Amino acid sequence: MRFSDFQLLAAGQTLSWVGNGFQTVALAVAVVLAGGGPGDLGLVMASSIVARLACTLFGGVWADRLQPQHVMVGSDLVRLLAAGGMALMFFSDSYHLVLLCALAAISTGAASFFDPAFSSLRPLLVPPEKRQSANATLSMLQTGSQIAGPALGGVTVAAFGASAGFTVNASSFLASMVAALLLRVRAQRGERSPMLAELAAGWREIAKRDWLMFGLFGATVYHIANGVILVLVQVVAIERLGGPSAAGFIAAAEGLGGVIGAAIALRFKPRRLLRAGWLTLLLMPLWALAYVWPAELIAVIAGAIIGYAGLIFFDVAWETAIQDNVPQRMLGRVSSWDYLTSFLAMPVGNVLAGPLSAAYGTSKVLTTCAAILFLSAAAQFLVPGTRTLTRGPHTDAPAPGRPPELAESTGA
Repeated sequence: MRFSDFQLLAAGQTLSWVGNGFQTVALAVAVVLAGGGPGDLGLVMASSIVARLACTLFGGVWADRLQPQHVMVGSDLVRLLAAGGMALMFFSDSYHLVLLCALAAISTGAASFFDPAFSSLRPLLVPPEKRQSANATLSMLQTGSQIAGPALGGVTVAAFGASAGFTVNASSFLASMVAALLLRVRAQRGERSPMLAELAAGWREIAKRDWLMFGLFGATVYHIANGVILVLVQVVAIERLGGPSAAGFIAAAEGLGGVIGAAIALRFKPRRLLRAGWLTLLLMPLWALAYVWPAELIAVIAGAIIGYAGLIFFDVAWETAIQDNVPQRMLGRVSSWDYLTSFLAMPVGNVLAGPLSAAYGTSKVLTTCAAILFLSAAAQFLVPGTRTLTRGPHTDAPAPGRPPELAESTGA
């Protein structure tokens, strides 16, 4: 049986996403059991954030310079070696904070090259009319993996130790790398320019489209407010709603909501998809406000399902709009600017959560941030392109750079 390029990519990425859940659990357990505590874990996480911010834009340039799957293979290889190094460190009981921070930074830096290449590759694997379905399928797989990965990782780490979790993650990168190597699709690539010129060209591509530029600005504000919320709701769940078990139920509800949102995106295909996406994002404040009133676990669970369904539908709409309207040769750079706004804004919100809640109280801060979520999404309807952007009629021609015979065998 010959698998399509999309099926190969989906299988490889699902295994990689599940493997990342193993490393998330293994890292926290390994550092704490080694005597590192919150301070060491915070430094490791900070190293990852710095690497992400430093590498993301350059990752977008290289995704547009090379065949995207080649960038993905290189990234997976580096991450495999980094995860293997972590496994070896904790298996041999030779904990070194500086080395762990370096390995975490190397792994995250490599991921900063993988993500734009992945975004650049996706629209090449399916005909244009199937892009929304393909994006919804990948979102569903990713959301499900984010539930299954940590759950399986927790069982594995509890039974066999943290080094086993890192080993599983390393193996998942190997699976992703093999899948990328088997892809037959080829992207068209032009002449190279100096690095800074190519970065600037990516931003100019964004500035040409009002819905994209103002969408990125709105997302930056959104992510700062959401970064505050994500910290405070954990505290509320543990202190007021039932402790760790409540936090677990809420996390499961968020995952369920994401799967529902992706499933809706598989079926509901309006011509003004981007406008529908921003409308569904208006549901997210309900999740945050449920922690304030009625502040009951069942209400928070319901809000999580509804809010995250809207969030994932929006993600599918946003990715599809970019794929439909940005030239494929620029997708890596445009995606890297998109990733940068998210990764830059979220830690800012995380840092602000503590001081703001101490100064004004958790409930007031959550209510204000929920209002910011709503306004940052609602403001997009003032942008003409957001209101009018439509998905045009598609042909059955293969996407650029795809051999014609692959168009028939590829499905979402």
